[in-house]
Amino acid sequence: MLDNLRSLSTWLFTPVAKLLLRLGVTPDAVTMGGTLGTVVVALWLFPSGHLVAGAWTLGALVLADALDGIMARTAGRSGPWGAFLDSTLDRIADAAIFGGLLLFLLREGSEAGVVVAFACLALGGVVPYARARAEGLGMTASVGVAERADRLAIALVAALVVGYGAPLGVLVWTLGVLAVLSAITVVQRMATVHRQAQALVPATPAPAGPTAEA
Repeated sequence: MLDNLRSLSTWLFTPVAKLLLRLGVTPDAVTMGGTLGTVVVALWLFPSGHLVAGAWTLGALVLADALDGIMARTAGRSGPWGAFLDSTLDRIADAAIFGGLLLFLLREGSEAGVVVAFACLALGGVVPYARARAEGLGMTASVGVAERADRLAIALVAALVVGYGAPLGVLVWTLGVLAVLSAITVVQRMATVHRQAQALVPATPAPAGPTAEA
């Protein structure tokens, strides 16, 4: 869903990318800096109850996550290392965001909230792993009802709404729905890979029947 905004983010951040490249900033530095900022904000503002500031800041950081890729393409430096680094650090950033929400809900004494936040945290690592593992085996698993951008956007909007005064249950229920959607996505990817794997297995020839005697 929100991945369709990629063209907009490219248009928005291309001038920034060119400026940073002229200043000698590398795409890898932007990747690591963005992840560090996300981790600090998520594990500082959310657990301390600053949901509004945390959600707005993290929203900006998530939107700017495309900047390093734009810089790499602009400079002609796109390659496997950049893709690996970006994907790996994305997992750290995602864990920090849901970990921050988990600590906030723990502080608020919401047992249900802690459970669903932990489920989002755990499944948020399984969803991309299923796709990466499939691709490592030469198959594809780019399906699912809960892509990364969707999960982060929904979680941050829920945190923002609660920060502006909505009941805590809004965040708890939202994370619960995200956990279910993430689990469904894992099952969808497993089913997709299973179908591809089955198609790769050669059919077992039927056993020969008894030979008729002349």
